[in-house]
Amino acid sequence: MRIAYLTSSVSRQAGGLLPVLRRLAAEQAAVNGGSIRVFALEDRFTAADRPEWNGVVVRTVIGRGPAAFGYAPGLVDSIEDAGPDLVHCHGIWMYPSVACLRWAKRTGRPYVVSPHGMLDAWALRNSAWKKRLAGWLYENAHLRRAACLHALCEAEARAFRAYGLKNPICVIPNGVDPPETLEASAPDWEDEDLQGARVLLYLGRLHPKKNLLNLLRAWAAIQREAAFAKRWRLIICGWDQGGYEGRLKEAAREFGVEATVRFPGPQFGEAKHAAFCRADAFVLPSLSEGLPVAVLEAFAYGLPVLMTEECNVPEGFVARAAIRIGTEPEAIAAGLVELFEMNDGARAAMGERGRELTQEKFSWPKIARQMHEVYEWVLRGGPRAETVVEK
Repeated sequence: MRIAYLTSSVSRQAGGLLPVLRRLAAEQAAVNGGSIRVFALEDRFTAADRPEWNGVVVRTVIGRGPAAFGYAPGLVDSIEDAGPDLVHCHGIWMYPSVACLRWAKRTGRPYVVSPHGMLDAWALRNSAWKKRLAGWLYENAHLRRAACLHALCEAEARAFRAYGLKNPICVIPNGVDPPETLEASAPDWEDEDLQGARVLLYLGRLHPKKNLLNLLRAWAAIQREAAFAKRWRLIICGWDQGGYEGRLKEAAREFGVEATVRFPGPQFGEAKHAAFCRADAFVLPSLSEGLPVAVLEAFAYGLPVLMTEECNVPEGFVARAAIRIGTEPEAIAAGLVELFEMNDGARAAMGERGRELTQEKFSWPKIARQMHEVYEWVLRGGPRAETVVEK
């Protein structure tokens, strides 16, 4: 079985999608006898990040025109030359969707689409007119022709149906690898002020969807009202998108919390490992997610997590590995108080439950086997894969 993965970027520019694609491709290569190819658009980080694919064959094509669309006239031919039996398209709204549809029409072969949260209600409202236009021009046809849609959770599957899609849907989560060690040297952003302080970590894109302005509002309220909160520091790690980092730094000054909030920038590799090892808890107050890898990573590192229902990891609440917060400042502040009032033993127990959850539900070998069963079902028919729902 020859499988092609198709996406917009194979570098850090893909954000949280990058570690998902790398691990899924690597595990599929193991399950599928190595016949995996990844196709994407070239970007400024491709050369630096290509070695991180660890032997998976990656082919990139130079794009033309606006980067937001990613037109790459050689992409369809590149995929066709590889002769895959099936294409799995990761992400939507860009030229790879067009390329996937054109490849299918040329070859008559099937494809699977993983929107990765891009059909959630909040995501559809963001730049809504552009997405309506893209839907009319190509994306709706691309989605409707898919042999199977891949949802990361039940909530995302419901979003597909709300969009009007009637395809079969497989529900398979993202995975996470447990860290080899929970020890690391101090992160670069550690300084004298952080000596003895507790760290609440955010790690991800700096984007309005992540709701970090309301987190700062909640942080400011707690810092003013609760003496025990003064032992904590908020570390917001991530790569800026659209100038949002500047707005967040301005807000921290405006709210009077610039002394207790840091913005160390993006963290990759050992720097990310050091950040998770230094943290005492993790927060994601997001307005919309598919299934955030950063939350799974925090669980894997044994950190108590504060997250919204919109993060779509209900298993975390069921396992008592996470504190449920709302999206408004008052609701986030209530979660912060709950976390800060817990003793060390209670926080450690919550973190251990998260670690056990990742081992049980989110292991990459299990996820790769489930996805392979979907590919087998799409290509060869027979009994429906267990993860596939048709309603």
